[in-house]
Amino acid sequence: MEIARRLLGRHAEQEQMRVLLGHARNGRGGALFVTGEPGIGKTTLLDTTTASLPGMRLLRVNGFEAEATIPFAGLQRLAIPLRPHFHKLPENHRNAMRIAAGAAEGAPPDRFLVGLGVLGLLAAAGDAEPIACVIDDAHLLDSESLDVLGLVARRLEAESVALVLAARDTSHLEAQLAGVPVLRLAGLEPEWALRLLTASLPDAIDPAAAAQVVAATGGNPLALVDLASELSARQLTESSLADEPLPIGHHLETLYLRRIRHLSGDLQLWLLLAAADSTGSIDLVRAAGHALGLPGDPVEEAESEGLVELGRTIAFRHPLVRSAAYNAVQGAQRRRAHRALALAAEELGLLELEAWHAAKATLGTDPDVADRLERVADTAGRRGGLASRARVLATSSSLTPPGQVKFTRLVAAAEAALASGAAQLAKSYLDDVDEDALDPISRGRLVSTRASIALFTADPALMEAGAQMLAAAECFHGHDVALEQDALIKAFEYTLPAERLAQGLTLSELGARLHKGAELRQGTAGTILRGLSAHILLPYEHAVPLMRSAVDTILALDAAELLRYGATSVALTTALWDATARRECLTRTATAARDAGALQLLDSTLWIMSLAELTGGTPRHAHQYIEQVRELRRAIGYDAEHVTNVALLAWAEAPRPQVETIAEGAGAMGFGGVQSAGAAALAVRDLADGDYEQAYRRLKPLIEDPFLQVTPLEVPDFVEAACRSGRAHEATSHVTHLEELASANGSPWTQGVAHRSRALIEEDAEPHHQAAIETLTPTDLDIELARAHLLHGEWLRRNRRRRDAREHLHTALRLFEQGKAPAFAQRARAELSAIGDRQPARGSRDNLDLTPQQLTVARLAATNHTNAEIAATMFLSPNTVDYHLRKVYQKLGISSRRQLAERLGADT
Repeated sequence: MEIARRLLGRHAEQEQMRVLLGHARNGRGGALFVTGEPGIGKTTLLDTTTASLPGMRLLRVNGFEAEATIPFAGLQRLAIPLRPHFHKLPENHRNAMRIAAGAAEGAPPDRFLVGLGVLGLLAAAGDAEPIACVIDDAHLLDSESLDVLGLVARRLEAESVALVLAARDTSHLEAQLAGVPVLRLAGLEPEWALRLLTASLPDAIDPAAAAQVVAATGGNPLALVDLASELSARQLTESSLADEPLPIGHHLETLYLRRIRHLSGDLQLWLLLAAADSTGSIDLVRAAGHALGLPGDPVEEAESEGLVELGRTIAFRHPLVRSAAYNAVQGAQRRRAHRALALAAEELGLLELEAWHAAKATLGTDPDVADRLERVADTAGRRGGLASRARVLATSSSLTPPGQVKFTRLVAAAEAALASGAAQLAKSYLDDVDEDALDPISRGRLVSTRASIALFTADPALMEAGAQMLAAAECFHGHDVALEQDALIKAFEYTLPAERLAQGLTLSELGARLHKGAELRQGTAGTILRGLSAHILLPYEHAVPLMRSAVDTILALDAAELLRYGATSVALTTALWDATARRECLTRTATAARDAGALQLLDSTLWIMSLAELTGGTPRHAHQYIEQVRELRRAIGYDAEHVTNVALLAWAEAPRPQVETIAEGAGAMGFGGVQSAGAAALAVRDLADGDYEQAYRRLKPLIEDPFLQVTPLEVPDFVEAACRSGRAHEATSHVTHLEELASANGSPWTQGVAHRSRALIEEDAEPHHQAAIETLTPTDLDIELARAHLLHGEWLRRNRRRRDAREHLHTALRLFEQGKAPAFAQRARAELSAIGDRQPARGSRDNLDLTPQQLTVARLAATNHTNAEIAATMFLSPNTVDYHLRKVYQKLGISSRRQLAERLGADT
């Protein structure tokens, strides 16, 4: 057996492991995902390269199948040796990890918040002593632990930590560990495979036959060693001459199966119990054996046969041995074993394990076992184990007799699966539900989940998502006011992405239903519904007080409530032209989502913030929020390179056909809001380029088919396009409308653009230009102010007042360059050139030889964010933030945050 423990060959693989471990010793963290077929040598590679780690601490955890449905079980075992460092974590990270471990009560933590806690914990431990963290059989870990370890693996950079995960080739694991460097083990090279085979055989083998055996096994080390132990050299020679190659996995399991069937009946039964349990608990298997009448405890005999290794737990020689032991008997005998294990688990107080074994022992349905599994699922949910909750509920449903309870459990499984990010799994659960068997509340939950899946997966069905949420609200009506009101708010939110493409409802129908829902109960949801219905139904001047009340309510919410209602603020604050309140609501919502680890909500909130910055903000800030989305996507293993805000592309001077193609593609998927935002942004780009006719043509359809809070923001651009393209008569009524809006909402933003628009249609324009500038100057609406200076400067130049024009044009140019609006900056530059003031294009502050990640760190540091705050924003450890900041200082030749702010500019 000793030859099986030696690592032959694998020089490149060993070197890759040594480099990873060496970097960790020197403060450069990293990760590696080692994968390959059973028996290929993953464990041997780990054993060999971590056998001696001077100056490092080894943390080793193996996956166990029985823990695969216990959320964070693997992670809990990993964290036990690191407890002395828990006090170094932020409080929200400590609390999340304690709740996930079942050691504290509280709101279920998001798995990604737990992940940030583990990242910080490993970083803190690495500061004391470099850490080598090795996870073998990772495919047997629970889903939550895998998600957490995937996040940690992707974010290790400047920590003294090396993380290695080894697992079989499985598609689900590759998805969960996407973005982690992969080391895929193939069979041994022929030279080393031949050495292994001949060294494992007691007798000599013909070299040609040996070469054929090596080829037949693909150089799989376990296959070579175990074939050598089972077959003689003569038998191997005969096998090598067969027409078909040896099927490694099946062939080895057959060999193990033959060995097991030659054992005594008592030992076969003991191996069956050990294989059926898979926790490795000697006490549990022993107790189950007693329940089945085993006269003794044949653990030592099992070890002497070379099938298991005994320590504190039972470890099968290889998963194929366990599989053979389990499959050596018929289904009835396996159920008998699980029944005995369930009884033993109950006696030992292992309630979750008892429920699982009872489920495995059940043929058909069993309401009592199904109820116990549901309680296990509820426990998983309280710990934040949504993926585990989904799977356990689905199993519970399968054991439940047909009827309402069965399908209600399947709906709950779909809700948990969707919340964990497994949208397709959620959809498959819902497809198996008999809707006619559901009670009204469960039917409403089903409809709501289907609508959410459409939005989550960008399915064209999202065009009906708003209508579906109205249908869900009708199901809740008369049964649960809170669910009904929340469904109505979501009906509004789900209508926004589709905009004019929304199907199954009209805005007036939506508004009427929101108004009806607002009257059901006073409170936060009722106030928000009242504001939303007023936004849709009432004349603007009458809607403003109700919308303002809703915004004030959202501004007063605590973090937990912001997670539910914060994103709704964007429509109301935009309708009020209140950029300050909009930014505050969204920033607080993003902070709440980040602190809670609710990364799906954070992702959508950052998207909204990026889009919002293009009206009432700056393209520079819009770009920064998109960079944060990319960092988030990288952290959770999603593709970050194709994250695109189509409207921002237009502002950034991307080729028009590219922007048009992306916008049209979004429309085809049902995202009418993205399509119209792209068209409106291209029209702004046309204005900047002086193509007023094209800007008019793009904006005209949007103005003629208005949509809620979106269209009024496009009116000032339409006024400019109409006036400059010879259609001033079309602009007059729209200018009046802007002034009426300003009178009703009192917003400096509305007042400023109304003055700016009035200047375009009046002969005596100067007072209106000046009023626009005076109104917008005290605000932080930099691009709107810049456009007011630009238009005034252009008017002054055309009236031969060059000196006055120069002052306004210089101000406009500075603001456009600071705000990253290159097309408008070029327009201002061209105007200055026309009066003999040639301004060279200024080099971008972003062109600083910094990576995107370093630039994001630099911007946040320049605006007085602490390292801990930057780490939370970018899903990194403070060590990595400090590392990037030192690199930034080195590249820029500076030594302080004050100098960094000066170098990047105050507009960061």
